[in-house]
Amino acid sequence: MLAKAMGLRTDEIVVDLEDSVVPDAKEHARDLVAAFLSRERSPAPGIAVRVNAFASAWGERDVVELMRRAGRQIDSLIVPKVERSEDIGEVERLLDLQGEPGRGVRLQALVETAAGLLHVAEIAAASSRLEALILGYADLAASLGRAPGAMAPASWLYAQEAVLVAARAAGLQMIDGPYLEIRDAAGLRLRAEHVRALGFDGKWAVHPDQLAIINEVFTPTAEEVARARAILDALEDAEGRGAVELHGEMIDAASRKLALQVIARGRAAGLEGASR
Repeated sequence: MLAKAMGLRTDEIVVDLEDSVVPDAKEHARDLVAAFLSRERSPAPGIAVRVNAFASAWGERDVVELMRRAGRQIDSLIVPKVERSEDIGEVERLLDLQGEPGRGVRLQALVETAAGLLHVAEIAAASSRLEALILGYADLAASLGRAPGAMAPASWLYAQEAVLVAARAAGLQMIDGPYLEIRDAAGLRLRAEHVRALGFDGKWAVHPDQLAIINEVFTPTAEEVARARAILDALEDAEGRGAVELHGEMIDAASRKLALQVIARGRAAGLEGASR
């Protein structure tokens, strides 16, 4: 599965040592992942590893062993069930102790409990290594006492907005957690479009069949890129005016910021017209 994942059209591969691995297999899974990642790999998506929580019996050992054996191959560690800034600080300090192998490794924080949601602004500002917040729905539902099963996207609006605001205030990426109904393409699209409209940067997939929909939703259309380019050109030609009219709409500095975001996403997706 790891070898197959390297060839998928995705921005990041998340290797999981936490919830998808039963306790009796934790040590063996860590060895398999470290051995796989330590081998020379061809150009591939970014590699992240979700380690076990430090409150567990495996979290610290995950970090130490992964850095010792494959630190130079790992782009970031994903810290699960983060509930306070100190949870990120502990991982950061342990990475610092590993020296060169851990020096360039970034962190991502999974917000998936009521306590994590309550302290999300502090978590977002916890470390200069932090690059993204991820909203995890399954554990958050359990923490809040919500019934299992798929829920309407709007049911999570408070959590989505709170984590998004914290991420943006700290200059972090905002990633949506996975939709676990892997055969429900319509449900996946609904949820991906919902968080994309809110301003999220991406969404986790738990099956390769989900990638096409997620990539489509988060990639700007050619029309969106063309409009963003037109906004930038119009403001550049504004001859000293801060606001101008474009196709019946008043555009200004805020319009420019939004246009630049569209161009950046288009450039990342290799869209024509986004590279100029």
